[in-house]
Amino acid sequence: MSIREDYIVYRIQRAEESFDEALLLLNKKHWNTATNRLYYSCFYAVIALLLKNDINTNTHVGAINQFGLHFIKTGKIGGSFGSLYSKLFDYRQKGDYGDMFDFSEEIVLPLIKEVRFFIDEVKKHI
Repeated sequence: MSIREDYIVYRIQRAEESFDEALLLLNKKHWNTATNRLYYSCFYAVIALLLKNDINTNTHVGAINQFGLHFIKTGKIGGSFGSLYSKLFDYRQKGDYGDMFDFSEEIVLPLIKEVRFFIDEVKKHI
């Protein structure tokens, strides 16, 4: 295996670990931190996908843009996945940096299934 392939595998492992961390945090009702981990599970999966396709980016916004350009706009991956990824980025920003902002169970719990589908869809393309 090449270093690049090792890195792709590593990023997928981080996606899965972040998803598992989110589940643990949800059990403790830590909604903001769980949302952060759900975002990162998608981010790591997208980074692996971009690497697999020789697409480089150095920022979170760059990853969103490249994912949209090469996978959503081309129809390789459904638009709902692009919307979810963007929404999670916004949620992470609010949850991590917003003053006096807390997510609720009603917002976060439905994201679990969506993020699981997102990771599985991205893995199909790797």
